[in-house]
This record gives sequence, structure tokens and C-alpha cells, in this order.
Amino acid sequence: MNNGIKDIYGFDDKLMELAQQAEENCREAFERIDSVAEYCGAKVLKAFADNRVSEPCFYGSTGYGYGDVGRDVIDKVFAQVLGTEDALVRFNFVSGTHALSTALFGVLRTGDKIVSVTGKPYDTLEEVIGIAGEKGNGSLMDYGVEYGQVDLLADGTPDFERITEAVRGAKVAYIQRSRGYSLRPAFTVADIEKMVKAIRKGAPDAIVMVDNCYGEFVETREPSEAGADIIIGSLIKNAGGGIARTGGYIAGRADLVELCSYRLTCVGMGKEVGCTLGMNREMLLGLFMAPDVVAAALKTSAFASELFTMLGYECSPRKDDPRGDIITAIRLGNEEKLCAFCRGIQAGAPVDAFVTPEPWDMPGYTDKVIMAAGAFTMGASIELSADAPLREPYAVWMQGGITYTSGKLGVMLAARELA
Repeated sequence: MNNGIKDIYGFDDKLMELAQQAEENCREAFERIDSVAEYCGAKVLKAFADNRVSEPCFYGSTGYGYGDVGRDVIDKVFAQVLGTEDALVRFNFVSGTHALSTALFGVLRTGDKIVSVTGKPYDTLEEVIGIAGEKGNGSLMDYGVEYGQVDLLADGTPDFERITEAVRGAKVAYIQRSRGYSLRPAFTVADIEKMVKAIRKGAPDAIVMVDNCYGEFVETREPSEAGADIIIGSLIKNAGGGIARTGGYIAGRADLVELCSYRLTCVGMGKEVGCTLGMNREMLLGLFMAPDVVAAALKTSAFASELFTMLGYECSPRKDDPRGDIITAIRLGNEEKLCAFCRGIQAGAPVDAFVTPEPWDMPGYTDKVIMAAGAFTMGASIELSADAPLREPYAVWMQGGITYTSGKLGVMLAARELA
């Protein structure tokens, strides 16, 4: 660690010593992260070459978007990188939840059943499914889709025996890779592979759908390479590399992607329409940068986990634990420390560092949420950010860091704020 940053930020000697030791302790973890990034970067580069990415792919289109070469090439590149038959990659997915909702409504019909095999899904999906919110708002359950759920075991791992029984007769078996606002581990691709096998025992023809948000390029494989039929993610998280300003993807079996495209646009047109308005270049550049950006986020996450463990806080995952996503959860214990941590992360942001984050009633959440996110793209959680609902156990979920230097400094500022 460069001791010059002590003068720039005024860190005291104790914090500098702790941070230097934490960084040294992470050396082996960093080497593993770099190895994965190198493999994923090679995979992305090969997909660009194989699909003949060229300058005309950047031009974009207006109106109906007929014959948009770049749009079609982006779909092919993402499909190859993610190990799927096809992909639907569009800037007009407004969030990961929107892409997930599109996929769910795309493949489910009245009388079908969806079973979440990883417990209760992320807060923003509750109203989409219909397990929260008012009846008649257009949820899946309003359309006659049945919902089932297999809770995780006490240690946060899947209940494989119950999964096999619960998915019998289900059209969709749903897996959430990341942890949401819980303290269970994020699921690795190996974990997902075991879940797929358990699902196939009970429902060989069920569609295995994976919410892959925060998980892209964390490992050398994606869930589609472990038996998942369709995976979904956001471009303002890992897959956009900090470059894409909006968007998301749905990738998987070609027949399922086509059904999802009918939901996004309309039946009969699907992927053949949709102008790109000059967004192609940043989606391609973001994907190209993504493996190295994800590596920076993972290093930031490992460093934060080690530093705050040394400071006496419970962190998950630890620096050497297997990682299924870019997130580290830090259990701070009370609302005051939670808000202080978020103030420190905000102070380390390149944008809006002067802003003081405050808890607020965020749409789609049942509790007040505090968010620290001084990002070039609003809400981009591949950029350093931290957020948490104001409820027990008063843990904060930290993610992102498009460069390791900025991520490390943000973490150190958070530690100083708590001192």
C-alpha cells in the first residue's frame, strides 16, 4: 500500500497499519481473483472475435430498429460468453428486476406453478410474484400462477430433499444466486449444479431459472454451464463493466429467450424490433471490461471483509471463502453504525462524495433503506456502494468498486467513520 495516501486522506497510523496488514493477508485471494479474471477476459475476447464485432456494430438505430446489426451481434456475443443458445440484451430493461419480471411473465401461463428453491426471493420481486402488494395489481398470482417456496436450512444451504419433492409439477424452479438482504452465502456455480440435479429428480422438464445478478465473472463458469435453462442479469451490475448506463439480459435456451422477447416487445415481433439509439458501443465495451472490473470489485470485497474482521465485526464471506457474488455483508449491530458506515462509503465516491446518505422509503421495499452510492451511473452497484434495510441484524451489504484503489479507499473511509 502506498503510504502517500495517508497524507491525501489524513488516515491515522493505526488505520494505515491495519489496512496494510489486511491487504497483505488478502494476497493469495487476490491471486485467485486475477486468475479467474484472466480466464473470463479470454472468453470474452474470443466471443468478440468469433462474432465479428466491428465499428458498424456501434452505430445503433432508431424507430423500429429493423436490421440493427449491432443489436443482433450483442445478443450473439453475450450468448457465447454466458454459454447459452441465445440471449436478449437490451438497454430498455430498466433494472435486474425488470429483466426477471419479463422472463417470469414470458415463460409462465395461467395454471402454471413456480417454486423458489432458495427461500424467499429478493424484496423487489415479491410484488411481481404476488406474495406482497395489493391484489389486482397484475402480479403472476393475479394471472393464476401458483407460487411455492422451499426455505433454506438453518445454515443457509439448500434443502435438497425438499427441493426434489416441492418442484413436482412445477413449470419453473427459481434460484436466486445472490443473497439479497440475508446473511446466507451467495451460491456458487457448484452449488447451483447440485440444485439443478435435485430439481431434475423431481421435475425433469421444469425450467430452471437463475437470477444471476452480481454473479457474472466471479467464477470461470456461469449457471447456464451447470444445467440452468435461463439466466438473467443487469448491465449496471457485473455484466456492464461500469460502462453500460442501463440495461439487462436474458440468456438461455433459444425457445425460452424467444418467449421472453415476446413479453418485452410483442408476440410475433420479439427480437426483430427495438432500436438501440446509439447504446450498442457502451454495452459491448462494458462487457469487454467486465471481467477486470469484477476482479476489482472482488478485491475490494475481500479487503473489506478482512479489514472489518480485524476490527471485530462479523463479515460474510471471509477473504478465503468461496464466492458466488461480489458482495460482502458486514454485521454492524445497530442503526448508528450502519449509517456511519454508509457515510464513509459515500465520502469515498467519485461522484456526490459531499452528500450524506439518509434512510428513506425506497419503492419495492418494506423497511426504510439507506444507500451509499456515489456513482457515474445512478444505482450502478458494480460501482462501490453499500445499502441496508433498517432492521435486525443491522448488517450492511457492500458491493462494487470499478477500480481496486477507489474501492479500498472507500472501505478505509468507512472504517474511519466508525472509529
